[in-house]
Amino acid sequence: MARMFGTDGVRGVANEELTCELAYRIGRAGANVLTDGAHKPTILVGRDPRISGNMLEAAVVAGICSTGATAALVGVLPTPAVAHLTRLYEMDAGVMISASHNSVEYNGIKFFDGNGFKLPDALEDRIEALVKAEDDLPRPVGVHVGRSIIMRNATDNYMEFVKATTQADLAGMTIVVDAANGAASYVAPRTLADMGATVHAFYNEPDGTNINDLCGSTHPERLQQLVQELGADIGLAFDGDADRLIAVDDRGRLVDGDHVMAICALDLKERGALKGNTLVGTVMSNMGLEIAMREAGIQFIRTQVGDRYVLERMCQDHYCLGGEASGHVIFLDHNSTGDGLLTAVQLISVMVRKQKRLSVLADQCMEELPQVLVNIRINTDRREFLQTDVDIRREIDRLEKSLEGKGRVLIRLSGTEPLVRVMVEGEDRREIQHKANELAELIQKKMS
Repeated sequence: MARMFGTDGVRGVANEELTCELAYRIGRAGANVLTDGAHKPTILVGRDPRISGNMLEAAVVAGICSTGATAALVGVLPTPAVAHLTRLYEMDAGVMISASHNSVEYNGIKFFDGNGFKLPDALEDRIEALVKAEDDLPRPVGVHVGRSIIMRNATDNYMEFVKATTQADLAGMTIVVDAANGAASYVAPRTLADMGATVHAFYNEPDGTNINDLCGSTHPERLQQLVQELGADIGLAFDGDADRLIAVDDRGRLVDGDHVMAICALDLKERGALKGNTLVGTVMSNMGLEIAMREAGIQFIRTQVGDRYVLERMCQDHYCLGGEASGHVIFLDHNSTGDGLLTAVQLISVMVRKQKRLSVLADQCMEELPQVLVNIRINTDRREFLQTDVDIRREIDRLEKSLEGKGRVLIRLSGTEPLVRVMVEGEDRREIQHKANELAELIQKKMS
């Protein structure tokens, strides 16, 4: 049976795969595991504005209360707000109901521990085991039944937290916000305006059905146009739960997570605040980022794909900055997970401190290397062969040596499809296209 928890909690089509019954059981199991049976624990619950959020929130809260725990409701807020507020309010755990960048029919449930960190696999496995097992968890009665309470200051508390992470004055800045009709629809424009910026907000009128609908971090095309039309200094595109950010510079060009990390890492190093003199990324970060960090005297460490793995490495060695090209950026000195609004404020603060346009900072921080991706359909029974075949490993080594440190070769098995993804980066697009095709042909031949 497939694992219920994916790389970012439980996710599926709401009311079909992620049913109320399942959400109720997840709420019960999570309350039990995350509080170790503590007497009258309190669990914070937030959600994004998609239409199924009310339904699943009710089910999760019912599960929590059925164990005798208290559910503290913060309503519609970004995922990173739930992480921060769980820690601020000294809750026993936190729950976010969201499907992030996915379309409206999906929803998801993710947990945070009492310190606002996403759960390790071992804890998720314990929750999953209880969900799938016969339910023999305690069912208190009478005055011992749990209840829900509303945390009325949660939104203000989160916005004040974000504003307090910088001393920069945003007066004179013109910012365009694409809130993806999601969880940042109110807090992002309001926070930036409170900091002195002139804010033009778009896609900030969620009706439950329009979340991520041709907008947000996965569809920034309209934002690129708006930044140029309005003569703005920067555009900010969030996803549905606002844990990621894709920026747009004053010339209308995308500034992805790699560039944001490079800009912020160089600034932190210059100010003596880059802990361990290290930036943590993933195997999908562009080689240009690694080269730029090397030339700046900054160590660059790669993890497997997933911000949870970036965070694990950061915590392990006490680093303060890491993230993914997709826009999940973690400033561990401030928050325990990727935070799109916090990232935006930190990025804009660099612009203010250096008095430079984002287009200049993006051009100066790194040179993105061309990247070629070739997908190969495979028989899933042959997946292990890919990692052990001597000829394939030898060819990868040969290709990487030929790139002389100015490129790399990566092969990855898709987690959702029967595909091998061959990715080659280098300085010459025609050359790396040829190398990628050569390797793809070899893999196809060996695995057929």
